[in-house]
Amino acid sequence: FLHHAARRLYEETDYAIFAWFGGSLIEGAQFARGWVQFMRDLKATPDFAAALVEKLAQAALTDLDRFLDAVGEYVHVVGFGDDLGMQHGLQFHPDLYRRLFKPYHRRLYARVHERTQAYVFLHSCGSVYDLIPDLIEVGVDILNPVQTSAAKMEPERLKREFGDRITFWGGGACPQRVLPFGTPEEVAADVRRRLEVFAPGGGYVFAPIHDIQPDVPPQNIVAMYEAAQRWGRYPVG
Repeated sequence: FLHHAARRLYEETDYAIFAWFGGSLIEGAQFARGWVQFMRDLKATPDFAAALVEKLAQAALTDLDRFLDAVGEYVHVVGFGDDLGMQHGLQFHPDLYRRLFKPYHRRLYARVHERTQAYVFLHSCGSVYDLIPDLIEVGVDILNPVQTSAAKMEPERLKREFGDRITFWGGGACPQRVLPFGTPEEVAADVRRRLEVFAPGGGYVFAPIHDIQPDVPPQNIVAMYEAAQRWGRYPVG
């Protein structure tokens, strides 16, 4: 089914085709053990935690090969998800990521680049600033959702330091503050400001930071999209 669906879209439309794979190692371990228990495992039984992550990575690589067999020749973006951050920082020390997870992320993302012409998209919530250089190194082409309300994730800082090396997909409107609590005029002004930071020079895909929640007034959603249409066309800035 996936092969035929991807082929049809590729041959019959001019869409950019996004194929979501997932491949979560951190979240996979947290779901398997429970968030609190896995964080304990990392400290109390690190050998067990490492073995669990290795098994998850082996399964993900096997599944990824099957996935790419089906859709790899037709898709433009392959999506992964693994939350590294929280509101005020990373879930764990950068050295732990580099030792335990980074080698497997490198293998997963390299497999996409080796077997396809697709870009690697990573959905990773929270404050991931401290690991963006590592993500670029292991082959992430596109970072999402760009949670600018989290620590050290200011649009100006991200664009200045990484805008020539990675594409930002998101960060276009804040569902925690402005979208639910602002006026349509405030939403439009916020969207314009973000576009003026992220969009110049390319490497940006407009989207709200995360899912739009039920408490967001419909008129604010309309204001967001109208502002993106008005100020998000090139040339920007």
